Amino acid sequence: MPAISFQSVSKQYRSRGSGAVVQALDQVSFDIEEGEFFGLLGPNGAGKTSLISILAGLSRASGGAIKVHGYDVIADFAQARRCLGVVPQELVFDPFFSVRETLRIQSGYFGVRRNEAWIDELLECLGLADKAGANMRQLSGGMKRRVLVAQALVHKPRVIVLDEPTAGVDVELRQTLWQFIARLNRQGSTVLLTTHYLEEAEALCPRIAMLKSGKVVALSNTCDLLQNASSNVMRFKLDHELPPLLAVKARVTGRVVQLPAHDAQEIETHLAILRQAGLQPQDVEIRKADLEDVFLEVMNCQPGVAATAEELA
Repeated sequence: MPAISFQSVSKQYRSRGSGAVVQALDQVSFDIEEGEFFGLLGPNGAGKTSLISILAGLSRASGGAIKVHGYDVIADFAQARRCLGVVPQELVFDPFFSVRETLRIQSGYFGVRRNEAWIDELLECLGLADKAGANMRQLSGGMKRRVLVAQALVHKPRVIVLDEPTAGVDVELRQTLWQFIARLNRQGSTVLLTTHYLEEAEALCPRIAMLKSGKVVALSNTCDLLQNASSNVMRFKLDHELPPLLAVKARVTGRVVQLPAHDAQEIETHLAILRQAGLQPQDVEIRKADLEDVFLEVMNCQPGVAATAEELA
């Protein structure tokens, strides 16, 4: 039995401005097996948060069904929700309680009692031990994010859902969080992660689904996605604007330029265009495509990526 089963999930709503019907999710179907560390990727507006909101019972699907360890999130809401620990994007907290009181109250929502030892472990593992008595109002944004993670885990859920858990937080929290979540995953917890930090998804998630405009456009093992990438990448630094022939296909971050490089001939063509424009690239290197390259290729619907849901399901 899958830990999570998305079965032809659709979601429609009306735009407040125009009243037009918006298709947020369109027949989304895939399973996440028990014990997986699964990545759900997509650009803003792709439908990731809509899917998680339906999974968590915060929104209702227009069609289809979602089951968590066999429990329907609508018909068997209490059992399904008991299996889930959800870390939301938003920093939502009660300003009237301390960190420890917040975790005790969250435990009570699930009927969990006498779990002080687990609360102490969460506080220690998430770097909150010295903040246990602090009021939530006194915490920094990063510390509040840690409390949200602890709240999601306080009832020891079988499935952990992380919706952009490291957005805008420091490196220390990222390392602390991933070490702890990876440990829980090794102990049998299923993890569903959405993130815009694709290097995190590549490092953590053996299997990935990509959403675009509410549809699954890729579903495969991460290694297969990387191996099926249509090209390597030519990377260099440049202090001037790229010629138009290269600009249309380049990924530029400050001085760093990255271009697809299928073969030696294409690399020479790139360099020739730069020479003709009187430009001198610095620190030229050729590397294998990473998950960000694959993601952009899939989102841009370029040929050569054999990773569509239909082909790989």
